[in-house]
Amino acid sequence: MILSCILGIILTSQPINSPDHLVITKNGIHVTTIKQEDFSYPYTDLPIIDSKKYNQFLDNLDKHFSIKPENAMINSNGEIVPEKVGLQIHRHAFTEQLYAYLFSHQSGKLEIPMLSVYPKVDSELLSDIRSMRIGRYVTSFNPGNKTRSNNIDLATKAINNYVIFPGETFSFNKVVGKRTASKGYLKAPVIIRGEFSEDIGGGICQVSSTLFNAVDSAGLKILQRFSHTRKVPYIPPGRDATVSWYGPDFVFKNIYKEPVLIRAKTMGHLLVINLYSSELIEYQPRKVPNALY
Repeated sequence: MILSCILGIILTSQPINSPDHLVITKNGIHVTTIKQEDFSYPYTDLPIIDSKKYNQFLDNLDKHFSIKPENAMINSNGEIVPEKVGLQIHRHAFTEQLYAYLFSHQSGKLEIPMLSVYPKVDSELLSDIRSMRIGRYVTSFNPGNKTRSNNIDLATKAINNYVIFPGETFSFNKVVGKRTASKGYLKAPVIIRGEFSEDIGGGICQVSSTLFNAVDSAGLKILQRFSHTRKVPYIPPGRDATVSWYGPDFVFKNIYKEPVLIRAKTMGHLLVINLYSSELIEYQPRKVPNALY
């Protein structure tokens, strides 16, 4: 912002014969062509860059050419799959080159500069926090109920390999995301205001409830947790954690000095959630009642 203001002052203090155009390329391939007036304020002859237009232009480039980083993960065989470094537009470098073009008095080319973006979880971190199990809980479900089993499997995969760093909070709704048909969720039985009904994503409360008990057994701090209005068969009374996209959430905080890793999977009729951390962790486990399975 300060740089833009300085540029505006400089531009207004001296005449500039605007060059015809600037060709934007990526890996030498033409992307687009821009002119100075594309980012100028309307109804003025002053060559001042409109930062809103300019940022929208950079946002659009980011959408097309940025690559999100991917965290390292542990696959079903227990092997660590290495992380992948991402890329994003190097905005500062791009802006510096754009300013150079404005003062060059001629047409030119600008190769989009990219900046490496590193994932939060790499192989080294995973190998360090996969050794010490600090929490565990197991519940059972009916694999013959295909729609409900499908939803349980999707939600389980969504939380699997998730790492909560020291001081961070975990929100079930935020991590799993909105349960929609486009994501593969199906209609299955749910409890709404004390009555059984059917809705997209029915069954995922078993995942949040199993996670709650694993988290509680590890001594982590529970910030939000709500029970169903009726007893559910897969968990001891009062040990459930109902969730809904527009309603209750299950939220907890990592109060320890080491990251915590969630490992979740389904095995036949069992839903198994384990929590791991570094061997250096100092934690205070709690005793929780087992589910019948």
